[in-house]
Amino acid sequence: MKKMRVIYGCAVLMLIWLLSGFLRHSPSSFAGSYADSFPQPAHFPRPVYDLSKNQYNKTKVALGRRLFYDGTLSKNGTVSCGTCHIQASAFSHHGHRLSHGIFDSLGTRNAPALQNLAWATSFMWDGGVNDLDLQPLVPISSHVEMGESVEAVVNKIKQDAYYPTYFYAAFGNREITTARVMQALSMFMSTMVSANSKYDQVIRKEGIAFTPEESTGYTLFKNKCAPCHSEPFFTDFSFRNNGLYPYSQDFGRMGVTSQPADKYRFKVPSLRNIFLTAPYMHDGRFKDIDQVLEHYAAGVQLTDNIDPLLLQSSGRTGLPLSNTDRSALKAFLHTLTDTSFTNNPKLGEVNICPQCIRY
Repeated sequence: MKKMRVIYGCAVLMLIWLLSGFLRHSPSSFAGSYADSFPQPAHFPRPVYDLSKNQYNKTKVALGRRLFYDGTLSKNGTVSCGTCHIQASAFSHHGHRLSHGIFDSLGTRNAPALQNLAWATSFMWDGGVNDLDLQPLVPISSHVEMGESVEAVVNKIKQDAYYPTYFYAAFGNREITTARVMQALSMFMSTMVSANSKYDQVIRKEGIAFTPEESTGYTLFKNKCAPCHSEPFFTDFSFRNNGLYPYSQDFGRMGVTSQPADKYRFKVPSLRNIFLTAPYMHDGRFKDIDQVLEHYAAGVQLTDNIDPLLLQSSGRTGLPLSNTDRSALKAFLHTLTDTSFTNNPKLGEVNICPQCIRY
């Protein structure tokens, strides 16, 4: 009889533990305080991402956030999306010239920052993906990034103790498919909106102004940089050859289109949060902004398909930049740092359950 009481007591305690775990992570609690609608900045145009095909809801955002930080998406559970896309660095891989993936494999390109993706028309340095819903398929299946098949990812998620409840909350039933995993990830990534830097506050006339040096830098920026890094995203989303010496056989956009006219063209990156996303360029060759400015002032190479904006009437390449110009430009670029974005707790790391070690 005593043994039966012990077994009964253990069973009751186990049931209480399971119920408490479920309640802590029930749909109503894990959705947290996300906004009820897409976070549309007043001074941004409408998103390019088609929200009519993947309608916004905050439980879907919360689900996508958990998937983003879950190592389950990788072959051995050690690499999540957040491994190479760190919030404090505007979701870039700060300090790493090339990305480090599963089994410490080394990639061939620098991990780009993730911000304002809902307005992007293509993804990756070469634009190899043109739909945010499809973009996660590339790192998941890459043998040097996460090294897992999408089918295996879906199967692992189906067997998880918590995810079926979250999918029910986000999609209305417990069905877990590749499409739903991708839509949850893209829904979370679409909320990575950086629109509250000092620049944004000045543009919105919120009672602050540029310093004289920042103002000079802004004027220089509009004259020399804005044709490619256009406002408000500080990229025109085009592909250009900015005259880098071709150290490798990476031909950029040509690898996607097979067109010789695209040789050495890479996607123009956004300059938002630029001081948080070093190193720079598709191969991370420049460790700081000073090296980047030196490249544009004196290092542009006359390679195939060099962008015409980098050809001066004198026949020289690059952009004339004095030391004073460079200081002013750096002062302005600092105004693009958005700490409310990099410190936003709704975008930060999260684990699916206290018992799980996923990354």
